[in-house]
Amino acid sequence: MMEDEFEGKAALVTGTSGIGRASAIRLAEAGAEVLVCGVDAGANRALETFAASRGLPIRVRRADVTQEIEVEAAVADCVDHSGGLDIIVNAAAVHPYGTVLDTDGATFARCLAVNVGSIHLTARHGIPEMIQRGGGAIVNLSSVQGYACQQGIAAYVASKGAIHALTRAMAIDHAGAKIRVNSVSPGSVRTPILALAAQKLGSDLSEEEVFARFGAAHPIGRIGEPEEIAEMIAYLVSDRAGFVTGADFVIDGGLTAGLAVR
Repeated sequence: MMEDEFEGKAALVTGTSGIGRASAIRLAEAGAEVLVCGVDAGANRALETFAASRGLPIRVRRADVTQEIEVEAAVADCVDHSGGLDIIVNAAAVHPYGTVLDTDGATFARCLAVNVGSIHLTARHGIPEMIQRGGGAIVNLSSVQGYACQQGIAAYVASKGAIHALTRAMAIDHAGAKIRVNSVSPGSVRTPILALAAQKLGSDLSEEEVFARFGAAHPIGRIGEPEEIAEMIAYLVSDRAGFVTGADFVIDGGLTAGLAVR
């Protein structure tokens, strides 16, 4: 890691736990000034405390990223504090369970609003600021579920497939403004969402035992760590990825590579 790679850069990250947290820390460690938005009070405090203990340039703002007025205010906060906006990492997500038959309209709408609508809102208010800086980079968090889905998670799958399409649309719409947009699609990663899955599906097993079973489905033999996903995100928002846009990067320990022959 180049310690000053993001010196002078301002980043907005949604989601204060899991991959959002890891991404904020990774960017800040390389010099970026980072504003992270989240609604989980516990996760917000934990990230603030960690950042303060390490002297990292991370600020945490309580914001519901489904609400346009709150996203607009967060972007303005970032610009006022750091002088502009160069990087957006959209990591906020919810993961409801259910088929379309047992997922009510409010749950489906909330999933789409958090997982996809927040990307629209950060882009709508963030891209004009990036244009003022002469360009920027955006990474949207999708999932392998956008390619090959499990049963009983219809809303989540719909949202992750939509992120792939929206990423491509954003990339071609704003390439002329030197704004690059990519997505990443992780497999099973040690996050609060995966912990909830372990509770739901694990029966009498411990969380680590369930994680081990999840990991066994990946050819590499384990689940991923948030920092491993954050490393790819850091590459994609860096100048090293200057010719990379409109693409999705699968980070899944080989999970989807073997699905066609199973």
